[in-house]
Amino acid sequence: MRFASRTVVAPLLAGAAGLVAAMLAGPARAQATPPAAPASASVPAAGLIPGRPKICLVLSGGGARGAAHVGVLRVLQEMRVPVDCVTGTSMGSIVGAAYASGATIPEMEQMLAELSTRLLFRDLPPREERSVHLKRDDVTNLSSFEFGVGKEGVLLPKGLVSGVQLEAVLRELAKVRGYQVFDRLPIPYRAVATDLVTGKPFVIGEGELAAAMRASMSVPGAIEPVRLQGKLLVDGGLTNNLPVDVARAMGAEVVIAVNLGTPLMREEQLNSVLGVTGQMVNILTEQNVQASLASLKPTDILILPQLGDFSAGDFDHLPQTVPIGEAAARAVADQLAKYSVSPQAFAAWDARRGAVPPDAAVAVDEIRFENLRRVNPVVAQSVMETQPGQPIQQQVLDKDMRRLYGTGDFEHVSYKLLEEPGRRILSVDAVEKSWGPDYVRLGLGLTSDFSGDAFFNVLASHRRTWLNSLGGEWRNDVQFGRTNLLMTSFYQPLQAGGSGLFIEPRAAFERRTFDLFQADQRIATFDTHGPLVGVDLGAQFTRYGETRLGLFYRRITSSLDTGPPQFTPSPDTFTHAGLRWFTLVDQLDNVSFPQAGYAGSLEVIGASQEMGSDASFARVEASGIGAKTFGDHTFQLAFRLGERLGTHPLPPERMFQWGGFLQQSGYPTGALLGENLRFARLVYTNRLVRWSLLDGVYAGASLEVGRVGQPLLPNNEQGTLYSGALYIAVDTPLGPFYLGYGRASRGFHSFYLFLGKP
Repeated sequence: MRFASRTVVAPLLAGAAGLVAAMLAGPARAQATPPAAPASASVPAAGLIPGRPKICLVLSGGGARGAAHVGVLRVLQEMRVPVDCVTGTSMGSIVGAAYASGATIPEMEQMLAELSTRLLFRDLPPREERSVHLKRDDVTNLSSFEFGVGKEGVLLPKGLVSGVQLEAVLRELAKVRGYQVFDRLPIPYRAVATDLVTGKPFVIGEGELAAAMRASMSVPGAIEPVRLQGKLLVDGGLTNNLPVDVARAMGAEVVIAVNLGTPLMREEQLNSVLGVTGQMVNILTEQNVQASLASLKPTDILILPQLGDFSAGDFDHLPQTVPIGEAAARAVADQLAKYSVSPQAFAAWDARRGAVPPDAAVAVDEIRFENLRRVNPVVAQSVMETQPGQPIQQQVLDKDMRRLYGTGDFEHVSYKLLEEPGRRILSVDAVEKSWGPDYVRLGLGLTSDFSGDAFFNVLASHRRTWLNSLGGEWRNDVQFGRTNLLMTSFYQPLQAGGSGLFIEPRAAFERRTFDLFQADQRIATFDTHGPLVGVDLGAQFTRYGETRLGLFYRRITSSLDTGPPQFTPSPDTFTHAGLRWFTLVDQLDNVSFPQAGYAGSLEVIGASQEMGSDASFARVEASGIGAKTFGDHTFQLAFRLGERLGTHPLPPERMFQWGGFLQQSGYPTGALLGENLRFARLVYTNRLVRWSLLDGVYAGASLEVGRVGQPLLPNNEQGTLYSGALYIAVDTPLGPFYLGYGRASRGFHSFYLFLGKP
């Protein structure tokens, strides 16, 4: 995985694996016998060529370095060297499975060119495909990291990613799908994983190819372990990175072994716990490789690609290693030539290897979810586009798996096709989160204008999910800092999938600081606090948006903190009660750094004395944003409109407060306050640096025009206001970081620093 350099994430992955490897038993090897399985559809076998020894290809693990195996295969094809069996570990198991199931070298090279760290290790579906209920936290400063709480205490995920997206990619590489006995593939094949419970190698000889490949390369701590054939499996490189013994067990008389090497880090790189644990796993892996190398015979062939410092985590530059593997194979061409066959014999062998019947567009009679304890299978199936009675489309089904994972209820999602008498079953293996159903997320927001105003907010959110079969969810939020907030709500769907109807009662207590400005000078600060209760009835339009209508009751107590005595509130306590209608459409691909899509909202609030409000008033507010990207250049157009409805004046806390970074830049945050608002903004951003898993570094500029009418303080900044901003933004694990400068046409200017959403 590649961030600023190749050396950042590889030690992280290796370090995570090292923590597990240190607890594993020694290099003892045992070949497990898989349980009996239903017979699979036969595929043409390449078959042994008479008059030559049985040759087995052994491909070692090595993460992204394993793409060099494709270069070796290219040379074997050119030299007409057929192989009779294939076995591999980790990345070697992936390349080996693709070759054994009939993939051509050009197909594998094309797939390598399309792969990236982001594609392999970002499991969530595109944001625009997630439900609105899941998107609502994106506008807060809560981090994406989630952990569970239970009777055992704090519960953590088993890996950084689940491997759902990785498994979808592996299905594309495997030319044979469905349950298979690997001896019946065009070339007999074995994948090697590690049993996480016993610490011994586990040889996979049947099942879904994609599942076997993923199990073999599930780096502990980075990718979720795979439960397969009753075993909890992780990366085979921990115990048998070069499985020569497996090839012997398959009957190999000659082994062609490709060892990618396990380079040790230099002393200056061992300056952190990640570096030390990474070195530990490298040492352990190299020890089991040396044992495999010692078992090679004089008649065997060893190929050693010289990959140098190419990182095992650099999945963004896989094609670069293919020529290195090719050169290493050509270096032993004289040895390989001994096993070359005639053009006619090789053409016939290769034709049989590639003669895999295309996938038929079969329909399934039933979609079945296995072993669900909390999640209602009816609700889970409503997320899927694949339906019983319709032909299965591989890409649609893979998207269904990502969408299921994106619901936040599962730690891993996969599937398999089962044949029952007269019926074909799509069995979805959706593993509910072991650290659920109570989840906690934390967050942090910081802001400063470098002029003495610096604020922070610390957030925490707790969700208890699946309180009933319809998916009822109890949520509690707490925030401390500039704004103090305690809130509880209960989100209750009214049907098991389909309509999206829901009801959501809520209660909160909020304490916040309210500033009053004259131009860009703060002249008074108020402390406001009080309870809020309400209930909404609404409908979600799946991933597109939602609309809700609700009742609210809010009691506010306000006091003057700093400022002239004439600003003392009178009365100091007042009540708002009435109706609120809110509609949201959200198809942005990213909230912090949108590059495509659109979003918009409309809110109407009406308070009435007949409903218990101290005063009647009404207001409407609409906002929207759209983004379009051309290469590294993105343009965003946004607007916000607010208006008082009717003749009743708006109370100060219900006026439109505006101003600040990208909200009439140059003014302090919240400096503009009035009964109506007109604002539009054009933003240009350029991505300066691309990172593998995070969005990267951006430079941006904005042009803004707005008007805040009928201000609370007469003659305060009326008329059309023009402003702009320049900024640098960085995607960080804690959230977006912004450093900017804004200037308004009336001479006001300000510097801004944000960690979190501005």
